[in-house]
Amino acid sequence: MEITYASSSLPDLATSASTMSRTPATSRPVKVIPLQHPYGAADSTPTSSKASFSRWTAKVKRLKTVDWIDLLIPCSRWIRTYNWRENLQPDVIAGITVGIMLVPQSMSYAKLAGLQPIYGLYTGLVPVFVYSIFGSSRQLAVGPVALVSLLVSNVLGNVDSSTELYTELAILLSLMVGILECTMGLLRLGWLIRFISHSVISGFTTASAFVIALSQAKYFLGYDVDKSSKIVPLIDSIISGADQFSWPPFVMGSFILAIILVMKHLGKTRKNLRFLRAGGPLTAVVLGTAFVKIFHPSSITLVGDIPQGLPPFSIPKDFSHVKSLIPTSFLITGVAILESVGIAKALAAKNGYELDSNQELFGLGVANICGSMFSAYPSTGSFSRSAVNHESGAKTGLSGIIMGIIMACALQFMTPLFEFIPQCALAAIVISAVIGLVDYDEAIFLWKVDKKDFFLWSVTSATTLFLGIEIGVLVGVGFSLAFVIHESANPHIAVLGRLPGTTVYRNIQQYPEAYTYNGIVIVRIDSPIYFANTSYIKDRLREYEIVTDQSSKRGPEVERIYFVILEMAPVTYVDSSAVQSLKELYQEYNSRDIQIAIANPNKEVLLTLAKSGFIDQIGKEWCFVRVHDAVQVCLQHVPNPNNPPKIPDSSPDKSSRFLERLGTRRKEDLSASELESGERDSIISKDSDPHLEPLLSRKSH
Repeated sequence: MEITYASSSLPDLATSASTMSRTPATSRPVKVIPLQHPYGAADSTPTSSKASFSRWTAKVKRLKTVDWIDLLIPCSRWIRTYNWRENLQPDVIAGITVGIMLVPQSMSYAKLAGLQPIYGLYTGLVPVFVYSIFGSSRQLAVGPVALVSLLVSNVLGNVDSSTELYTELAILLSLMVGILECTMGLLRLGWLIRFISHSVISGFTTASAFVIALSQAKYFLGYDVDKSSKIVPLIDSIISGADQFSWPPFVMGSFILAIILVMKHLGKTRKNLRFLRAGGPLTAVVLGTAFVKIFHPSSITLVGDIPQGLPPFSIPKDFSHVKSLIPTSFLITGVAILESVGIAKALAAKNGYELDSNQELFGLGVANICGSMFSAYPSTGSFSRSAVNHESGAKTGLSGIIMGIIMACALQFMTPLFEFIPQCALAAIVISAVIGLVDYDEAIFLWKVDKKDFFLWSVTSATTLFLGIEIGVLVGVGFSLAFVIHESANPHIAVLGRLPGTTVYRNIQQYPEAYTYNGIVIVRIDSPIYFANTSYIKDRLREYEIVTDQSSKRGPEVERIYFVILEMAPVTYVDSSAVQSLKELYQEYNSRDIQIAIANPNKEVLLTLAKSGFIDQIGKEWCFVRVHDAVQVCLQHVPNPNNPPKIPDSSPDKSSRFLERLGTRRKEDLSASELESGERDSIISKDSDPHLEPLLSRKSH
């Protein structure tokens, strides 16, 4: 790029200075990197949307037949490269391990959802097979989970769970969730859920864990407890029915729960006992069933008869309740994205392959749609089973197929044995699973790191516990979005100063050793500029113009601002409202004899400013590549009251003082060419001066 030199002799700068009624100070030439303006190419430059569409069409054209197969059926990626010798054994072991864990958990979660245990087994069958084909994660274990089961129970709370309508609505909900997930995956709308803070999800799951645990208390206590998603009615119902307390289910449930928790703890802490973590639910079922078969206790309720055989094919028919199920379908989809996709991405990173979140969402959607045609209620990825699947060595989706085979065998041959499983054993399995959802470590971390996120966590937890699940999520998401809007509408703006001995400009609050120049204020806007934050930005710029900072100042001794330099490198976007505000700000500054300069705008921002006429308004000569270029040019046009050029004075002492000031300024403001070409050391050796500042202050490190 051709290098030009700007000084007070240039016509455009001289003209600009004269229109501002200032007399340029005598100065040396300054090296300025010319900024490429978008004039002439503005109309031909494609917009970002057109460019994105062009890139997308080009990508589609490059796809081969194999690529299309991989896109539509992700399992083909690992099938083509499957290493039977290395992967078959760990996949089979992982599939058997998680499959054994899935059978009792499926029945437990179905009871939590208010359904018969058989529907939990159905939910652990077809969705598992379908996800293995259409899902892109190779370790995610899909099936019924506690949180989704609670949501199903909550939304259908007004319907009698013993009726056929309750079951039909649960299956219809699976179809709706699947359609929504597929739609969002195909339209690549998974990014929408990013607006929900992780602290909101953590608070929601923590509160839900308490509600789930209390809802299972009836199987431990031996009497019915009111069905509710709020903690107060649950506790009130538990206390009011205390006179009906029964010891046998409480003792048996507590004993089984203790065994599961001990096995889980040993499986997590000792590598040679990892198999115990997955064996807890199976152990609970075996012990409970054995006790019932031997002693035949009359006070312990059993699961009862479970139909034998695979689920029949049937399409949901009753669509009259679709409208009332829409909010919960969105909520379950949100949980699927935040938990399942998050777990899948983490496992993909650990196992060294890439995962497309939109493809993952599509795979979950297809699994739910197909599941609804085989009597399954909504399913999603399970954190606990996915962790066990990964720890057991699963390499590909074959482990999921093995899980499905085990579930099919259980349905075909083992359902007569499930009849004698105690209800308290299934409740113990649910409680042991949701204990892991209580994320108090996250609350402690948020308290230490960010009080705002801790507030979100606390508010979401409290509202979910006391006002219900839907209100808790709405309040948490509402506060989360409010914080996003507030941060966007009140962006961080910093006054910059020059680090001693460099051409680097940094926030003077972060680097106290950075110095500014009299008559010039350098401002960096750390966000896009759009309609919501233009008013705030204008107010802050006016404030910086009036309020003097506490950093050291250099340059001509003037008492007011003549130049405002906007560092626009962090500004990724400006809209029409922002352009209009900038024009108004320029008019306001111009009336007070202040010139705006902009530094380092990106291509899109510069193009927008050029199309709007703002660049013509301030003058192309006031657009710079670097902040340092802008500062050096502006310094030449800041009036120096100690050296008024209109009153020549040949007095020798005044002349010597002027030369002394000029020499000092030369040493303070080394040219960009000297600094960047490494001539600093040679200059110091030629003009040795003990007052010269070091290249970098120690504080800046």
